Amino acid sequence: MSPGASPQVNPAKIERARDGLPDGYEVAAITGPARPTMWWGFGAQSTADPPQCSVLSDPAVDAVSTRGWSGSGAGGIVYAVVAESAARLAPEVIAACGQWSLSGGHASGTVTLTGGPTIEGAKTVAMATDATTVVEGGTETHSHADTVTAYLRDHLVFVSVVTDPGSPNPRLGAEFASDLMVKTVAALRS
Repeated sequence: MSPGASPQVNPAKIERARDGLPDGYEVAAITGPARPTMWWGFGAQSTADPPQCSVLSDPAVDAVSTRGWSGSGAGGIVYAVVAESAARLAPEVIAACGQWSLSGGHASGTVTLTGGPTIEGAKTVAMATDATTVVEGGTETHSHADTVTAYLRDHLVFVSVVTDPGSPNPRLGAEFASDLMVKTVAALRS
């Protein structure tokens, strides 16, 4: 590889990142459309305020090329996905979207940008999302998600950890999501 060239991404190798899950997690394949807003509990037609922030939580990807997995266990639900994309991380969007609101279906929430991991040859953004969903009878359920997105040359990689704030079990969190993102990108490039 020539100096300054980005390493090639092999989407089939995303399976190797499953080794980063804690013991006892049940894993299932993900194919087709996949985006952070789905995992956070928002419908397909979620709305961001301000609107330009939606490119961070629901970036354009090629659904046909999507590959990944989800794992569920005591610490929460973990998603790791790679898809072809021409999306780029725009500095003006980062500047305008330190915190924004999101709504869709019966859910509403707040998204806050946090520090993403440093990965050579990639730009990353991390988000913490607190969502409330109103179910039948007006009962509210709450969830928290820590999501990291890596923008590679012609792919996007998402790692999201969704947890229940009321769970009695120790939860996986932002540090786990960042560490798994580093491992996932390394696996995709190996």
